[in-house]
Amino acid sequence: MNREPTFLFCVGATKAGTSWLYEHLYAHPECRFRTIKELHYFTMTETVHFDNALARGQAEIASLKDQAGDGWAARRLADLRAWQKVLRLRKVDLDAYRGFLTEGATDKRLVGDVTPAYALMPEARLRGLSAVGADVRVVYLMRDPLARLWSHVRMIAARSGAADFAAACTVQLSRILSGDLAGEGQGVVARGDYKAILPKLARAFDPAKLFVQFYEELLSLPGVARLSAFLGLTPAAAALDRKVHAGKSLAFPAALKAQALAFLRPQYDYVASQYGGLPAQWQANMEEGFA
Repeated sequence: MNREPTFLFCVGATKAGTSWLYEHLYAHPECRFRTIKELHYFTMTETVHFDNALARGQAEIASLKDQAGDGWAARRLADLRAWQKVLRLRKVDLDAYRGFLTEGATDKRLVGDVTPAYALMPEARLRGLSAVGADVRVVYLMRDPLARLWSHVRMIAARSGAADFAAACTVQLSRILSGDLAGEGQGVVARGDYKAILPKLARAFDPAKLFVQFYEELLSLPGVARLSAFLGLTPAAAALDRKVHAGKSLAFPAALKAQALAFLRPQYDYVASQYGGLPAQWQANMEEGFA
């Protein structure tokens, strides 16, 4: 009888390497990951959430039908259709969810769901993730707060389609730093709130099942080796220099840097107090902000 695979939940942080991690594990021979990176299953608390997810999936299925002969498109179509069956239940059904993740994973060690939004869930809902399987592992990646914030702001500006990308970025950043969290600002701040998220994760999960790593250290041979050991995987070749979903390039506005570092100081202070030695970029920004 085949052993049930380990279940991975990567719960963040947004713009902190989760897409790189997903692609690395998707290609790993000991893993079985579906082509849908972020399932958002446990953030669906109302029928309308399932309805909206179904509608998005149906629209993508329609757009891919003409590409069914392509290898990746065929896999994506199959995954979308299988996921639609789970969503049509319009409630959280662990058996259906587990079945979706493990389908085709007979000889695999790891399956998983990489949804950064899970880190924002209440503690009780996070605890529920451990019921998915006999062996559930949770990974949380942290990126330098200033770099993460700016990457997130650029992503929102690019998605808005603003004619002046630089101006849109500066306006969004200025609003956040001034405390105006209307629109997507609240989400940007919450997803980088390590001071709130890390203690919640520590309370929700067995410490032996929780792995917190700096994004800056993940993208190295020792970093990948540590992660692989935690997940029970044989270390595999990793595209350490590959940028996944890299945002449109734009330098951080110098006039706002001091204000941004002051705004983010609680995050630097908290992580430094809990994890000691920080990656070079974190340390440099801390020293500049505290000068």
